[in-house]
Amino acid sequence: MNPSNQNFANPPKSGLGLGALPVVMMALGGILTLLGALVSFHKNGGVELGISWLLAFMFFLSIALGCLFLVLVHHLTDAGWSVGIRRFNEHIAALLFPQLALMFLPVALLAPKIYSWMTIDPATDNTVAAKLPVFTMPGFWIASAVLFGIWWLLTSQLKRWSLKQDETGAAECTHKMRFHSGWGIVAFAVTLTFCGVLWMKSLQHEWYSAMYGVYFFGSSTWVALATVYILTVRLKCRGVISGVFQDGSFYFIGVLFFAFTVFQAYTEFAQYFVVWNANMPSETFWYLIRENGSWWTVSLILIFGHFMIPFFILLPVAVKSNAKVVIPVCLWAWAMHALDLAFNILPARHPHGYPWQWLGLELGCFLLMGGYLLRSLDKNFAQHAPYPQKDPRLLEAMGVNMNVANDLAGTNPAEAN
Repeated sequence: MNPSNQNFANPPKSGLGLGALPVVMMALGGILTLLGALVSFHKNGGVELGISWLLAFMFFLSIALGCLFLVLVHHLTDAGWSVGIRRFNEHIAALLFPQLALMFLPVALLAPKIYSWMTIDPATDNTVAAKLPVFTMPGFWIASAVLFGIWWLLTSQLKRWSLKQDETGAAECTHKMRFHSGWGIVAFAVTLTFCGVLWMKSLQHEWYSAMYGVYFFGSSTWVALATVYILTVRLKCRGVISGVFQDGSFYFIGVLFFAFTVFQAYTEFAQYFVVWNANMPSETFWYLIRENGSWWTVSLILIFGHFMIPFFILLPVAVKSNAKVVIPVCLWAWAMHALDLAFNILPARHPHGYPWQWLGLELGCFLLMGGYLLRSLDKNFAQHAPYPQKDPRLLEAMGVNMNVANDLAGTNPAEAN
């Protein structure tokens, strides 16, 4: 590759090339959601709308959190291969605020119908009393606002200094992003755990699990890596990042995807093993409910579909760089992650089996929210350069020989000597 022929200094701004897809998703999703909401408010006061919206929200929230983790790790490890995919990861992470914060409003408004503990007197239930003051309606809203506030601060600072680096190329920008990643990785661990427990696990507030935060982290990063692989292939095929992301780097995404396939399965099994081995009714009831009706079938699908199928497909070394094989696995990962979240959320409301009658409402929530977020991502991505312009590792990401890089910088060690 001849770097003199690469226009990496001022690449064309380009969106994801999605056309009318986000608008179509929003229109179809809006119709399904509206019809389902009318039925839900007529039958149960909007409970099903709240549960279905929460399911879709947690799905897209997990992708955004997973991409935030990838950005943090990129800066903390000073990685070179991931420079080309850093920018769209920043944009996905930035969806945490305000887009996903707005998407959370229906959950906040319908919270008294979604979470049973909001209508329980703490004086009559020690499992609620032990979690005061968070397990109150004001506590829920305040804690949720704090979570989004931290995510806004972290993602806005990372994106701000990233864009400023494009303008100045100053070392200060790199140092600032590493600084914010330093405290951010701690804040990320705390907020991810807290939101998983508060918004999802608390649907059955009597249950205890020390592994739930780790499980949600593994699931979020796993589905984020699947999303990143698909977007990287899309952008590379369109020539948007072809100059800064080498074909061999797909192997690194594939390796991480494979690693988190194993890690996520380990966390779920560890949680099950600890709970079942302790054999405490306050913990085992969560799994006993999920053996009823079609939930038993769902659990078996997750064992094979969430772990074994991706594991054995991704196991060969050469496969990890083969997009024709990995992309179907990534799409399968989206489906398995959605089913896994449903396995965590829906039995609290439907303990006897999957509620097929509400499938249209759930699909509508996914399409409406997904279309809105995809449109926001496409718009934000098109407004800025598709990859960092003056990252110190940019030439390394381009695969430029170090002698050529030194010549470009005017610091060839051989000539200096």
